[in-house]
Amino acid sequence: MLPKPTQFSRVEIEFNPDKVLEDYRLAVISRQCSLLVRKEVFSGRAKFGIYGDGKELCQIALARSMRLGDYISGYYRDQTIGVAIGDLTWPQYFAQLYGHPDRQYDPHSAGRQMNNHHATRWLDEKGEWLDQTNQYNSVAGVSSTAMQIPRSLGIAYASKMYQFRADLAEFKEQFSKDGKEVCYTTIGDASTSEGMFFECINAAGVLQIPIVFSVWDDGYGISVPIEYQTTKSSISKVLAGFQRNDQEKGLEIIQVKAWDYPGLMQAYQQAARLAREEFVPCLVHVIECTQPQGHSASGSHERYKSADRLAWEHEVDCNVLFRQWVLDQGFASEETLKEIEEAAVLEARKYQKEAFAAYMASIEPDKKAFLRVAQNLMESTNEGSLLSPILDELKQLPYPIFSDLVRAGRKTLRAFRVYQGPAVKLLRKWLSELEERNRRRFSSHQISESQHSPLLINAVKPIYKKEANYVDGREILNKSFAHFLEDPRVFILGEDVGKIGDVNQTLAGLQEVFGDLKITDTGIREISIVGQGIGASMRGLRPIVEIQYLDYIFYPFPILSDDLACLHYRTAGGQKAPMILRTRGHRLEGIWHSGSPMAVLINGLRGIHFCVPRNMTQAAGMYRTLLKGDDPGIVVECLNGYRLKEAMPENLHEITVPLGIPEVLREGTDITIVTYGSMCRIVMEASETLSSMGISVEVVDVQTLLPFDRTQSISASIQKTHRVLFADEDMPGGTTAYMMQEVLDKQGAFAWLDTPARCLAAPPHRPAYSSDGDYFSKPNVENVVDTIYEMMRESDPGLFPAIYF
Repeated sequence: MLPKPTQFSRVEIEFNPDKVLEDYRLAVISRQCSLLVRKEVFSGRAKFGIYGDGKELCQIALARSMRLGDYISGYYRDQTIGVAIGDLTWPQYFAQLYGHPDRQYDPHSAGRQMNNHHATRWLDEKGEWLDQTNQYNSVAGVSSTAMQIPRSLGIAYASKMYQFRADLAEFKEQFSKDGKEVCYTTIGDASTSEGMFFECINAAGVLQIPIVFSVWDDGYGISVPIEYQTTKSSISKVLAGFQRNDQEKGLEIIQVKAWDYPGLMQAYQQAARLAREEFVPCLVHVIECTQPQGHSASGSHERYKSADRLAWEHEVDCNVLFRQWVLDQGFASEETLKEIEEAAVLEARKYQKEAFAAYMASIEPDKKAFLRVAQNLMESTNEGSLLSPILDELKQLPYPIFSDLVRAGRKTLRAFRVYQGPAVKLLRKWLSELEERNRRRFSSHQISESQHSPLLINAVKPIYKKEANYVDGREILNKSFAHFLEDPRVFILGEDVGKIGDVNQTLAGLQEVFGDLKITDTGIREISIVGQGIGASMRGLRPIVEIQYLDYIFYPFPILSDDLACLHYRTAGGQKAPMILRTRGHRLEGIWHSGSPMAVLINGLRGIHFCVPRNMTQAAGMYRTLLKGDDPGIVVECLNGYRLKEAMPENLHEITVPLGIPEVLREGTDITIVTYGSMCRIVMEASETLSSMGISVEVVDVQTLLPFDRTQSISASIQKTHRVLFADEDMPGGTTAYMMQEVLDKQGAFAWLDTPARCLAAPPHRPAYSSDGDYFSKPNVENVVDTIYEMMRESDPGLFPAIYF
């Protein structure tokens, strides 16, 4: 049986009638805007729509509990919150629906995200941090279910850091009011089935941070009912074991109905007070939510909901029952409410029409320019038959957009390819300029464009004494991290990083010096570790988070890809999170401790700098470069390098390694080997053997895979040697293929080759255990020597006779 609406909660809150009516106006206009979104999708003017109807009242209650400096890390139904806190306007709401690529109209994403993905602009035009303490803050929205939860931990964790660490006092002016801010995060009930939600609930209970989780429970996950989603059909029942008590810390769990305005107001005031004043994480389970239009514009809920369910949703609609409560309390008359409702219909329609008109107006100048160029082309060539079909096709479009103009321009150039007069050159110029504007509209800000970009950091090379002191590589990192941690903003999170100084002893003794809020041990929970780092880095801190082994990076890979890597891009330069992820991989022993899946990572993490140092001195320089910059980065240390001896540089605390600048490790004239990481040692050893066989090898360490060879120095090497081998420990078709494409396709090095380029990678399986497993599962010295020898033999079989028959 579906529950019937019962009485509204009796609460000890004194309601101001004027403010109640303001809330009713907001609820009504939000509903009208939701209705218009669906209509605009069906009309063809918008591509896709998702809306917050049925959740208006709970979102208003949440918003009314927020204070300046608080954060909302929500999902794609939180339009009413955004408008209630003044971080979203209805014209912006519709501009995002149409994909208007102008930040003036859609400051949240400049048309890059579908509607209801909100993001406060935290950066000015120069990429500098703005003040987060005197505004309400929306953390950039994501569509991936539950993806908004992990970074919420970090947002709240930063408040704990700012409150309990006196050394951060000089840095918190723009980011914290003594740690008194709350992070609110919202999620649909079905998405609480995601593992990352449960992991973060557990982490919040452990950390005791000022976070309020809100679950909008409407009984479905698209078409799948709650009994298939959640044990006992109730997330608050499932999480009952997390409920705090007099003896144990945990969460405060509050359940409230989506249509109960006074109950909602009381619930959120209670949650906000506990989180803000006592650092008690809270979960507000909002039940009996409805979805008047179903999940989204892509389908109808009449297909999977029964007639009884649909009737019940109409009966318990939060706006309908809020209206009844307002009348029952005598806060307004029937006539007043009707006036509000009628005005909301007109106002919503006005905002929608103005937003669409503004979007079309932004395209008009480029359209008119094309028509002028086309007319000039027709007059100068007198070939109207070539142009008329293209113009007719363009004119038939009811709402031409930028891609339609580019398409028309390209078709025109193809049609007039035999004409090379001034009119054609003018068309090319118009198209080139439009393409550049569209690049800025749709492809800018993948990485930082500010003066703090790590790409602007120049090299500071190591300086060594004549009689250098050789130490284990781990000691070089230990001294480097000790220096990094002198910056109050830098802290390190991860499994085993604190008390034992990490499993490779690179942090040995540092927790004793800097304290457990600077170097913090965590549970085995990679998703929430990375989430802590992402959120904290959004608030001015510089976390280094550790994933103990590279193979385990796939646990947090979704949030690295869907949230961190595209944050700067999807906000069009409005938000950034300069977190550094530290991990280790390549050669060691075993299937899950020898990973080198670089191609998987670099192709899923564009927007994050990807550093692959060959030794710990290089790693230290890369960390320093990233810490000087304002982009996120990953550093993959060599697993078998911690106890290999390295010379201790005199200027260890000054070394920086420029990103995207390869280093030539060995000069040669016959062939170039391009590699990175642990393979550098293998290749260098092989080069000595090859030298004794009369083959001069040039070895190039790419140093970073993202970015890759910004100076085209690999191409310059190939111009000298005319041969190239790309070698690494990834599987076949992986990063060797990526490097080959970068060099041969993008750098045009193919023209300099005398023999075909080759790739040398690992076998297509995980590495087997033991020394033999390493030898037969990864490229070894013999593989490199034989491959290079065969390449040389192709050029001169007389000089290089066959070795194996």
